[in-house]
Amino acid sequence: MTDRDDDAAAPSNGDVEAGRPDGAPRDPNAAGPYEAVYAYPDGDATASRYAKTAREYGFDGVVVRSRGSEFDAAALRGRYDVDVVPAVEVDADEPTSASGAVGNFRPEFPVVLVRGGTDALNRFAVEQDRVDVLARPMDGDGDVNHVLANAAREHGTRIEFDLGPALRATGGGRVQALKGLRKLREIVAACEAPYVVSATPRSHLQVRSPRELVAVGERLGFDAAWLRDGLAEWGRVAARNRDRMSEEFISPGVRRGRYEEDG
Repeated sequence: MTDRDDDAAAPSNGDVEAGRPDGAPRDPNAAGPYEAVYAYPDGDATASRYAKTAREYGFDGVVVRSRGSEFDAAALRGRYDVDVVPAVEVDADEPTSASGAVGNFRPEFPVVLVRGGTDALNRFAVEQDRVDVLARPMDGDGDVNHVLANAAREHGTRIEFDLGPALRATGGGRVQALKGLRKLREIVAACEAPYVVSATPRSHLQVRSPRELVAVGERLGFDAAWLRDGLAEWGRVAARNRDRMSEEFISPGVRRGRYEEDG
């Protein structure tokens, strides 16, 4: 399945604001909400379908965390006027395998995530400058303590707050997930660790508007501004890394000019 499967569903030019002619992403200073999605083959919807849904629901962008998904990010930005960020979520059994994958993918993707769910993988992710996001750290046997949160702050690794269980889980699984979210909030806040917020949708039908996500988070005891900042952090991460991946970048605040190129 590729983005061509969704072409028939694409709105006409009269239904969409004029896209940027060069397909450039939105201004990162706007700090609008992003959602991080699982696209086909990891999910049930293509990147194109997610981009269309994201615009309709009021997101500034989508982070497509599926390496096998085939799409033209610039074309989708132009068609739907939302930022589309290619990303990869490393799903490994142990840190050694995760380290090799991160090394391979870091030069290719603006956003690199490592899926947690075990103490070893959680620790690996937060101790790596090369990792942008520790995804789903409370899954399975995973846990986060103050030591890991402090490491995340030191290395700039965002810890993901997955609101998906609050929206989709039932019974004991939902209760356990909500307990984990509240614990994670206390630790991240105490350590001032960086974080992102997502509902981890695997279908465009699971996407919820930023307003809905904030409302769900507030019912769990989260602050509305804090939630909005976590939704916007995806876009800031992507903008920073795109800048670093550009040929003009040398180091923060320093860009390659004519003299460096001539030299």
